[in-house]
Amino acid sequence: MNKTELCFTPALKLARMIREREISPRELTQTVLERIEAVNPQINAYCTLVPEFALRAAQEAEGKVMKKEELGPLHGIPLSIKDLTPTKGIRTTWGSRYYKDFVPREDALAVQRLKAAGAIILGKTNTPEFGIGINTTNPLFGTTLNPWNRSRTAGGSSGGAAAALAAGLGPLAQGSDLGGSLRIPAAFCGVVGFRPTPGIIPKYPNYWGWDSFSVLGPMARTLPDTALMLSVMAGFHDRDPISLPGNFSSLPEDIQRDYRGKRVAWSPDLGGLCPVEPEVVRICLAAVKKFEELGCVVEEASPDFQDIMEIIEGLRIVSSVTNYAHLLGIEEGIDNQFFKQFLNLSAKTPVTEVAAAERKRTALWLRMQAFFEKYDLLLCPTTSVPAFQADQLFPPVVARKNIENRIESYLLTYAFSMAAVPAISIPAGWTENKLPVGLQIIGKRLSDKAVLQAAASIERIAPWADRRPPI
Repeated sequence: MNKTELCFTPALKLARMIREREISPRELTQTVLERIEAVNPQINAYCTLVPEFALRAAQEAEGKVMKKEELGPLHGIPLSIKDLTPTKGIRTTWGSRYYKDFVPREDALAVQRLKAAGAIILGKTNTPEFGIGINTTNPLFGTTLNPWNRSRTAGGSSGGAAAALAAGLGPLAQGSDLGGSLRIPAAFCGVVGFRPTPGIIPKYPNYWGWDSFSVLGPMARTLPDTALMLSVMAGFHDRDPISLPGNFSSLPEDIQRDYRGKRVAWSPDLGGLCPVEPEVVRICLAAVKKFEELGCVVEEASPDFQDIMEIIEGLRIVSSVTNYAHLLGIEEGIDNQFFKQFLNLSAKTPVTEVAAAERKRTALWLRMQAFFEKYDLLLCPTTSVPAFQADQLFPPVVARKNIENRIESYLLTYAFSMAAVPAISIPAGWTENKLPVGLQIIGKRLSDKAVLQAAASIERIAPWADRRPPI
């Protein structure tokens, strides 16, 4: 196996190779760091690298292998952490000049768990400022480019994470998702991004303990690797008040399932919620037909998302001001105009408007519950377009329709964030211009394993991980 092949080897196989002493953690980490040094300047996926930190941790991991100590499921596996997630001793900036020199004193709980499982932290991946945006760009670190076509965006806000995975700059990546930040960049970069049910992966530190909008999640190039990472990150913790009990230790082995007879809904645009490019629909529909090959009953249907914009606009304000109230009135050093807009609206929005959004969200929740009484899964495109130009903040035109409200360009993911249900994006295929397109698989609340199992079933009959970008 040459060095490039090693960098595209799945984490599960790498973990086995380390346990069987076919490769050392230090050798693996050094190989990935060398590829990062060669490739990252072309795509800007990593914004902060810590090679000395990583090699020191890899050396310690190697010592445990040689001493035949008990090894964690990610022992010696290098991975990345999104620059919104605190890392002890490693700069965490939230993509903002305001925090350009901030170094946390403690790891986020998810990072603690990844380290405890033996993972090697390579560095931090780029994100739009405060994670607000579907194009990963900020004045502090610049723009992350798509490895499949460097004139296109990698998506956001976990764009650096997705680009790193696609380019072979680590087998696993940690990301987060409010309106689609795990799923959109996964779709644009041809990898996997999983948004779990809120509470499955506990969050700490966290200003808003009862936040059911933003979640942490795993990203990888394959479903078994995604499940492996989830198995480490998931599990109850009493520092998160919405943390849920649940045992995911059986993953990734427990993603085999017979789907014959399952009822699956498919919608190209969630009942006309937003425009979707015809090529995206065509590619996703071809992937949907794979479910019929598995023996599923597929019907075109969608939940009712009639008032989703009112829900988003009313509650995104709450999310922004709860997490970033300390930045109210601070202009210097903050550049994201969309972020500032939400913060400023918080001072002008009456509580009755927020309450109305909460009532509508409750009604949406009940409609989703009724929908999943009839269907086991829902399928739809992850994004309305393939990766758009890197110098745009969002696609200005979709299916010949002008997009004036940027939220409209990612309603296909945001709708399910508001419904608090698990959703995953997997590669559905590639356009004629060789850009990836993602298919989204959604299940009812707490059906996280079923969503993973469905995605894994598609991967087995239509694998995608052997495709590599031209970089």
